[in-house]
Amino acid sequence: MPKRAPRPTEPTVTFRGAARTVTGSMHELTANGKTLLLDCGLFQGKRSESFQRNRDFPFRAKDVSAVLLSHAHVDHCGNLPNLVRRGFTGPIYCTPATRALAAVMLGDAAKIQEEDANYLNRKRVKDQPKVEPLFDARDVFRTLTRLQAVKYGDRVSVGKGVDATFVDAGHLLGSAMVSVHIATPAGTRRLTFTGDVGRTGLPILRDPDPVPACDLLISESTYGGHTHEPVDETAEKLGEVVRRTAGRGGRVIIPAFAVGRTQTVVYFLHQLISAGKLPDVPVFVDSPMATRASEVFGHHTECFDEETLALLAAEPDLFGGRHVRYVETVNESVKLNYRPGPCVIIAASGMCEAGRVLHHLKHGLGNPLNTVLIAGYQAAETLGRRLVDKRPEVRVLGQLCPVRAEVVVLNGLSSHADHGDVLRMLGALDRSTRVRLVHAEPDRAQKLQDGLKGIGFADVEIPERGESAVV
Repeated sequence: MPKRAPRPTEPTVTFRGAARTVTGSMHELTANGKTLLLDCGLFQGKRSESFQRNRDFPFRAKDVSAVLLSHAHVDHCGNLPNLVRRGFTGPIYCTPATRALAAVMLGDAAKIQEEDANYLNRKRVKDQPKVEPLFDARDVFRTLTRLQAVKYGDRVSVGKGVDATFVDAGHLLGSAMVSVHIATPAGTRRLTFTGDVGRTGLPILRDPDPVPACDLLISESTYGGHTHEPVDETAEKLGEVVRRTAGRGGRVIIPAFAVGRTQTVVYFLHQLISAGKLPDVPVFVDSPMATRASEVFGHHTECFDEETLALLAAEPDLFGGRHVRYVETVNESVKLNYRPGPCVIIAASGMCEAGRVLHHLKHGLGNPLNTVLIAGYQAAETLGRRLVDKRPEVRVLGQLCPVRAEVVVLNGLSSHADHGDVLRMLGALDRSTRVRLVHAEPDRAQKLQDGLKGIGFADVEIPERGESAVV
């Protein structure tokens, strides 16, 4: 039976990104004659497909009245400067910590866009057209002026008869689930967007708040069908990897998202070294963005759990100082590749698609003494996924590199809820809630769909990109 097309007068969500894929989060909400976006993230995958999908919006940017931003990871906020460049002039609502982190993330994203364009233009054949960056630093500045901070729990009017509230998602500093209430002639309609929802028991951040009740739920499903190992077990495995690699004289290269994952890894290493469970090997965070992000973490302790607040009071250098050295300049970064002896290098980007980690991989993948530690989800068609798939050789910065280093995957470091976490969180909702699963590859979403139907949710679907649903 064909699905009923929503009437124009009904509040409607159209899934524009992260539909049957993990990256590029973006959902278009039309309500009471206004158009809002839930997130505006960068799609990451094959370079040619990514550029086209990120450059061209399936709507006019100037028709969007506001953006509700769940958090500051680039696959959720990274295309905002392009939206502004193409005519968007409205407010972007987010939490205070997200506003601070977005300034770091978007500034770095602009730099990468410009550097990648320059690199490709140097390599292009004479007759090929020049590559233009999606956006530049000026677009980022104009974007940052549009960010409006809203505290957790405060209700803000974002359009005619449309209110939004941010609820702690426990995924990243400042991350939020977005609860939207829409006044209609037939009564109030409720929409909840989970963004990326976190796990319980992770260090640093508070656990996620309960998922707000709603008529339509847009939920991430990244780890459908997967169970993360316990946090304590993951910390021990991290220590084992570092000890094993250091024992044979190699280095551990950790591609990590500069915001969130890097701070978690640093936290675990700090604890292991302080407890005497790990030799005091040099730990380098080779990412200026991670350095700035760690400073933001220090200014937004309102997001921390009680254990981290107590630890921070006792050890103010939790994210650096005694055990960790932050690398700023390119020259310092290059020198790390020729540094003798064991060490740990944490460098962005998390999916190995850009940034300084590419140079460390290029120099380190061929050495069997080394270890590449994959500490988070790797989207299809990324270099990180090819490493996870144990390809015998991979292309890094245009050069084929043999993979002789040990490759270890620790999904227990993920800040995403796993299958059981999501079922427990959504299990508190009324079973009449309609659920749309996004931010996952189809097989993962399918497993979560089965799980939700198994606990009584009747209307659970996995939308295609461009598909719509009535709120």
